Amino acid sequence: MDDPHWKSACPECPEGPHGDCFVQPTCQGGRLRERLAEHLARSAYLVASHGGGNGIPVRSLRRVSPSDLVRAGEAGDAEAIGRLLHDFNREFDEPTPTPGALAERVRQLIGEGEIAVLLAGDGPEGFAVLRFRPSLYSQALESYLAELYVVPERRGRGLGRALMEAAIELALARGADNMDLNTGKDDVAARALYESLGFTNSEGRPDGPVLYYYEREL
Repeated sequence: MDDPHWKSACPECPEGPHGDCFVQPTCQGGRLRERLAEHLARSAYLVASHGGGNGIPVRSLRRVSPSDLVRAGEAGDAEAIGRLLHDFNREFDEPTPTPGALAERVRQLIGEGEIAVLLAGDGPEGFAVLRFRPSLYSQALESYLAELYVVPERRGRGLGRALMEAAIELALARGADNMDLNTGKDDVAARALYESLGFTNSEGRPDGPVLYYYEREL
């Protein structure tokens, strides 16, 4: 377990400044790497190497059904991604551009390398969108899960978890040392998924103060 992407620059980590702590926005002093490895070992996935589009290294996580394949989205998938984004926003009563306008924006951002998209299922029936930025505190990148969505009829079958596991793997391959995301208090299923993968909304320690997310329009 000597993957340099897992090396921490956090001086407060019990493992030291180069320990194996997977650093969240604040150091948990934990071993998310080991917990994730144990989780993957218990899961029903067979892991096979797969080269993603636009030079994105990513693994495909396959269950029994080929329709559960997770792959990297490319510019040619923009129309399908635009439809999913539109459906996502409509489901939660959020204002949304048209599927065509979203597809054009997705095509542009994928082409410019501003976003990385993962797709699940033949439809596709689910997607995850990641963005990356340089860290202020280390030479690594920070990753942000901008979107995660699975169509209603495919929920509860492991696609969301497969997308999240692939997103973590992709972030590590790109050199990120943490991932942040946000979700609603009432989205119990999403919160349970994130927490099962080691994400926390507590500051500094498991029983630490609750972290809040704020936003405003400009």
